[in-house]
Amino acid sequence: MAVFVIADLHLDTVTNEKSMEVFGTRWQSYIEKLHKNWTRVVSENDTVIIPGDISWALTTEDALSDLKWIDALPGKKIIMKGNHDFWWSTLSKMRRFFCENCINSIDILYNNALEVEDYIVAGARGWFVDKSVQPSKSVNADYEKIVNREVIRLRLSLDEAKKLSESTGKEIIAFFHFPPVWSDFECIEILETLKEYNVSRCYFGHIHGCYAQGGVFMWENIEFRMISADFLDFLPQIIG
Repeated sequence: MAVFVIADLHLDTVTNEKSMEVFGTRWQSYIEKLHKNWTRVVSENDTVIIPGDISWALTTEDALSDLKWIDALPGKKIIMKGNHDFWWSTLSKMRRFFCENCINSIDILYNNALEVEDYIVAGARGWFVDKSVQPSKSVNADYEKIVNREVIRLRLSLDEAKKLSESTGKEIIAFFHFPPVWSDFECIEILETLKEYNVSRCYFGHIHGCYAQGGVFMWENIEFRMISADFLDFLPQIIG
């Protein structure tokens, strides 16, 4: 009963108009590669955490085909919101939608925390500014507003995670779509929150095309791991 992670599936199983194959050879036949790798390493008793950018759909109804594709894969799945998940809705509405459409193997991490095997999983979408595009936070007028909202959501998740951890003795692991720290960017508000709750391990996606750069690094006493699907070559990574 292992726990795996992989982010950024970028599914478009209906129209294929948003295929990521245009972004280079690494993405060629990525849907087939993901399916082959997933079914090879993940069993029905395992869990896979998917931190965002799941489907290109614009509405929950339009995402149904992609969600059904994920649901048919082995194992239980926990999904999170990414910056391209425009189909995302409230936790209650999505769970009702899943129930109505017989999606039985997918749960949602959104302003909450979940007990998964030996871990308590928490997290939020987070926020990220690419300084090569936006040299300073001031360029993004909404930076403070967005980050404050994400910190609130992270605290809601970590508050619940802390209670579960105290009652079970299990480690809290945090998951994000955006990296809280990457290259010369640091989202101090999120990093300080992680320190406050004594989180020592984090996983994130969003970053693409960085195959030569190491995907594991430390920020103070917190370990960060990049789990974008293309970085993992579409092979779900086990948490150990």
